[in-house]
Amino acid sequence: MSRKVVVLSAGLSQPSSTRLLADQLAAAVSAAVGGRGESVEFEVIELRELATDLATTMTTGGLPTPAVAAAREQVSAADGLIAVTPVFTASYSGLFKMFIDILDTDALNDMPVLIAATAGTERHSLVLDHAMRPLFSYLRAVVVPTGVFAATADFGSTGLTERIRRAASELAALVVAEPVAVQGFAQDPHTPRRTSGNALRAVTPFSQLLAGHSGSGPVI
Repeated sequence: MSRKVVVLSAGLSQPSSTRLLADQLAAAVSAAVGGRGESVEFEVIELRELATDLATTMTTGGLPTPAVAAAREQVSAADGLIAVTPVFTASYSGLFKMFIDILDTDALNDMPVLIAATAGTERHSLVLDHAMRPLFSYLRAVVVPTGVFAATADFGSTGLTERIRRAASELAALVVAEPVAVQGFAQDPHTPRRTSGNALRAVTPFSQLLAGHSGSGPVI
């Protein structure tokens, strides 16, 4: 059975160290899954290519463009996620957060996630545990214990290679596991585990909800 892992890369330049790290992580996950007798397919989402669509989606009441809707379907249908962002102002990039914000609240339920980040210096390494891990925990994802941070000087080092290998092994173990093993509880077969949010009805604008209300009701 082939598993599907989405690689989310928030690098802005081309080429970028963020995409380089994402590709190294994907290669390591492929090897780790193969070592368990399974195969894996990767789908890469380059957020820089979705920047305009994300801005349009955010400024039109959350109605996704076709490109954003397709990306949301990719994420919610995946067996695992590799999320890599550059560090801006001691946290994940605004583009990265914008994409996470347009995901459905149930898009990442129990999904195995490997978090990673790149920056110019090692001073930003705490971004993994102070920003990214809480973000994905809030969305009920299963974040693997080992996060991968890579400063510019780390590329090509033995230490980075070892962190990549360890994190990839942890993600592979969860990706090939039975759903109940990942979740830790029985799943209702009639309830979708994850949803993209694309099939939901359009949200009524707040201005329409207030239409006809004069605001002169009783004060409670």
